[in-house]
Amino acid sequence: MSKFDPYSHLNLVQNPDGSITRPLLPTLPANPNPQPGEPVVSKDITLNTNTKTWLRLYRPTKLPSNDNKVVRLPIVIYVHHGGWIILSADAMSAHQTGKQIASEIPAIIVSVNYRLAPESRLPDQYDDVVDAIYWIKQQTLDPNGEQWVRDYGDFSRCYIYGRGCGGNIAFFVGLKAPQLSLEPLKIAGIVMNQPMFGGVQRTRSELRLATDELLPLPVLDMMWELVLPKGVGRNHRYCNPMEDGPHKDQLRGLSRSLVIGFGDDPMIDRQQEFVKMLLACGVKVDAHFDDVGFHNIDVVDPRRTAAILSIIKEFII
Repeated sequence: MSKFDPYSHLNLVQNPDGSITRPLLPTLPANPNPQPGEPVVSKDITLNTNTKTWLRLYRPTKLPSNDNKVVRLPIVIYVHHGGWIILSADAMSAHQTGKQIASEIPAIIVSVNYRLAPESRLPDQYDDVVDAIYWIKQQTLDPNGEQWVRDYGDFSRCYIYGRGCGGNIAFFVGLKAPQLSLEPLKIAGIVMNQPMFGGVQRTRSELRLATDELLPLPVLDMMWELVLPKGVGRNHRYCNPMEDGPHKDQLRGLSRSLVIGFGDDPMIDRQQEFVKMLLACGVKVDAHFDDVGFHNIDVVDPRRTAAILSIIKEFII
């Protein structure tokens, strides 16, 4: 694979200033005024003007009620996939996921459009999701706060849900959450769907799937090279949390967690070792590993999408 070009594989172009030019991928607009019969309404909110981050909110059009009072819904902070370097909160797959979770659980969804690498490197992406959590807290305290969150969200049932690199972000933000002043907000759980981890020493699954159609090893290595702080290797805790480091002292404070993975994901061995680490540190973990399936299978297979939604719903409800 010495001649394999990971940039061409993803249709990326390296620029002289260190940035990359990304392909134009399909996006979908928010839908604040849905047509009759549409199950979900959505809108965009500015998060941080300095970092140019924003949120896409989703809520069911029909809100559940009890004795004519609206039942408050869990709040799910969604962190999209994309290997740190592509996609956005308005990408087709992220938008569809937000709609599905809002409708099926049901829940209030706060989807974070975080900064991408290499223009921004870790821990910037973690900080962007922390900004989103603080924004949600602010809505609880502001009489003029965002109505969808303030009036319909249950602040005692906030979940962080990330897919792929978003699963990595969900983990590290979840680790940080107990150190933040979030009251009355409570992070009730962390959902990590095919979370992205790496390391210097190759695992069996990485070697077995070195030429994976979606994520061959050179592509995974490139993604880590572009997002890790400069001068840092793949055994840094951001990439390989199974290595010893100060983060391990914080593991016992992690909220109950759900980890989902598939047998033909090059990162499956790391995901399973990650679960073992959490269990050894006393974290309450639900692990769902399916021998059949590849990374992002739930993006292209509606049956897997439905199965994962069912697993997440059971974890949240």
